[in-house]
Amino acid sequence: MENNAKNILSKEKEQQKRWQQIVEQTISEEKLIIDNLLNEPEEILTSGQGISDKVARFGGSWKFIISFMILLFIWIIVNTATPDSIIFDPYPFILMNLILSTIAALQAPIIMMSQNRKEEKDRKRGENDYLINLKAELELRSLHQKMDLLLEEQIKVLFESQARQMELLEKISKQIKPSGA
Repeated sequence: MENNAKNILSKEKEQQKRWQQIVEQTISEEKLIIDNLLNEPEEILTSGQGISDKVARFGGSWKFIISFMILLFIWIIVNTATPDSIIFDPYPFILMNLILSTIAALQAPIIMMSQNRKEEKDRKRGENDYLINLKAELELRSLHQKMDLLLEEQIKVLFESQARQMELLEKISKQIKPSGA
């Protein structure tokens, strides 16, 4: 009887050690992921990157489109409705076309720089999403290990109780046979 109690206590200690190992392993696997998610690196912008973001933000807005259209209408009206002595860009508006081409030529690469930075941000977000998914997978793996351990222990307990029951049945059967004979 005393051996059974010692056996049970040693098995419980062994089970607790396994649980502790699973918990420690889970904590160590998650630590790196949690650190990366909580301490996202600060974005350090150069002055050129800041300017390109502002130009892209303004150049892609309705405010820019409307103000630019108003400026073009004023340009056209001033150069068609004023006397010839004041006109600075007569009808085919060559100067206006030159200015528009220059603006487009400068604005396109600036917007591309800003879009490249935003693409980099999206890539980093994708990496963070991957890390979150990895963390969830590690949690599931840990849960599976715990469930496997629980099932293993339950099966052991069932086999032990079945073995005890068989011993008791054999004792009862031995006791019944001599008295019945």
